Amino acid sequence: MMSFAQPTSTGPLAPHDFGAAGWTKADAAHLLRRAQYGASAAEMDQAHRAGPAATLDRLCAIQPESAEFTRADDLLRKTALDTGSTANLQAWWLHRMLRSANPLAEKMTFLWHNLFATSNDKVKDVALMLAQNDLFRAQALGDYGKLLHQIARDPAMLIWLDGNANRRRHPNENFAREVMELFSLGVGNYTEKDIQEAARCFTGWHMRDGEFWFNDTQHDTGTKTVLGSTGAFDGDGVIDICLKQPACPRFIATRLLKTFVQPEPDAATVQALADCIRRHQFQMAPVLRELLGSRLFFSAKSRGCLIKSPLDLILGAERALVTAPRLEPTARCLEELGQAVFLPPTVKGWEGGRLWISSTTYLLRANFASELAAGTKYGPLMDLDAQAREHQLLNASQAVTHYTGLLLASPPDAAVLARLRAFASDQAAPATRDRGLLHLILALPEYQLM
Repeated sequence: MMSFAQPTSTGPLAPHDFGAAGWTKADAAHLLRRAQYGASAAEMDQAHRAGPAATLDRLCAIQPESAEFTRADDLLRKTALDTGSTANLQAWWLHRMLRSANPLAEKMTFLWHNLFATSNDKVKDVALMLAQNDLFRAQALGDYGKLLHQIARDPAMLIWLDGNANRRRHPNENFAREVMELFSLGVGNYTEKDIQEAARCFTGWHMRDGEFWFNDTQHDTGTKTVLGSTGAFDGDGVIDICLKQPACPRFIATRLLKTFVQPEPDAATVQALADCIRRHQFQMAPVLRELLGSRLFFSAKSRGCLIKSPLDLILGAERALVTAPRLEPTARCLEELGQAVFLPPTVKGWEGGRLWISSTTYLLRANFASELAAGTKYGPLMDLDAQAREHQLLNASQAVTHYTGLLLASPPDAAVLARLRAFASDQAAPATRDRGLLHLILALPEYQLM
């Protein structure tokens, strides 16, 4: 297991001081909800007992998978490859998101999928999409720079951004534009001339028989000038130039902050994380270890401020409440809510944030709450009677406290708590009471946040 030195950052990335109250269960829940897709009561208890350092070390290092998980993963993977079905490929990945011993790695795999957004609607090859997903996972907690080099040779990406159309006499700018705008620098940090010159560097980077092929007859070997540097660059040279730009770590820092911390980070916070990224040479594990243990991450401003994506909303509820989630209806619900994995809507991926919530999607989220609490469509709920006994939910107030703590990033206001307690008090059987409470809590506006 990888061992992490104690972070030495100052400012917003300084290690959080948990103070006299110490590491609370609410702190553990906050970390897990952000670092993975939801958390069960048992996971929260485990993290609380282990403490912040051990929990962060575990999340930020690859853990061995169980034999049970590996058997199911192999079967779902083989089914996807044998059938060539996008739906089966989605089921395979959703199982990993819910059951892997490496939940932060899966969340980072999705971050890369969203950054290098590639859709099987155009690629039309499950094997190539799966191989690309494996590439993202291999560098989920690894080297972003290495990943950027690898994605330029990825067959699914070459199809997605028309690599074979990039020829010496007629350069195609699609990949060169996206490698700067969407993959490394962001708008405003390059010129159109930079894109034109970079496109020449990637000429001849083609795909043949499902593999990367350097077609030297179509490669422009001439001198190019990209972002102020001049030479007979090829595609790797362009990527190295992008990685050296001050805008590159800021670009990745912004994505990390918006995913894990705050929806609109300020410039000073972005720069602090960019400096951390540069210091760690784009290695994600130590960067995440500092970010997720920082005073910024655990600050009051950073709690309950992110609108849940459909993945966070649905998988979070299933991880907390469902014993054996049903993958096909889960995938269909994600598609209805606008987040079908392996099928991003555009080259920009899913922009998220406030765009996740509309009158239509909020109704669909409420319908999901009702259907999940019924315990049929998405899989059987945990044994609520057993849970009530285990957690000593002897009265309505205790039940409300338990389930709001399990599911909500922050306690609801007094009026909502009073209504939940009034409902719970009117129910005779604990299981009936708790099923109703779950439905009500999952439908709250507060549940849309993490």
